Amino acid sequence: MRTSLARAIGILSSGAVLFLATPTLSQTGGGEAAGDHGHSHSHDHDHDHAHDHGDDDVASGHFDDDQIHPRALSDWEGEWQSVYPLLRDGTLDPVMEHKAAHGDRSVADYTAYYETGYATGTDRIVIAGDEVTFFENGEPVMGRYADDGYEVLTYEAGNRGVRYVFEKVEGDDAAPGYIQFSDHAIAPWDADHYHLYWGDDRAALLEEVTNWPTYYPADLDGEAVAREMMAH
Repeated sequence: MRTSLARAIGILSSGAVLFLATPTLSQTGGGEAAGDHGHSHSHDHDHDHAHDHGDDDVASGHFDDDQIHPRALSDWEGEWQSVYPLLRDGTLDPVMEHKAAHGDRSVADYTAYYETGYATGTDRIVIAGDEVTFFENGEPVMGRYADDGYEVLTYEAGNRGVRYVFEKVEGDDAAPGYIQFSDHAIAPWDADHYHLYWGDDRAALLEEVTNWPTYYPADLDGEAVAREMMAH
């Protein structure tokens, strides 16, 4: 995975800031990272599909500025589970084996890569209206969030990704000031999974490319999540 991300160099016609990669990013909140995993750099994740958009280029990070559209928080509404516990308890072992059989790394290498990428202490998220509730060790923290636009990131490999940003306007002090969604889509649609970055420093979150907590619908059991990953 290419993880070099540089400083902002300009403003796109959409109003989104263009970034080029730099790898050094701190996590916010002691491991509850807010980080763009940048996995679209090499795209060896489980989302090489076009999210029913019929466009593999978009899913792999190749698109024009005029294809990007604003999105509402309702695109991610629902109850979501972190896949990190599934990786740690071995449920996703078949996924790692599948990747090794079709990729250029060993099972151990893929597992280590996703261990870093998926790591988070927040195992459940509930999104309802403008409220986002984070659960860590069963304890909820809630914030109300408003649309704060989107940012387009350009990676060293030449492909791009879009982060959809929301800012806290009310809620618990412990709730993060910003949340940023990445799900390989660039226009409104009901997400079937996503990567979430959160913290209080909007700009720093945009530079996170190694830790990307990943969430699937809470009503899927572990085997169903693994099947979804391997299907793509």
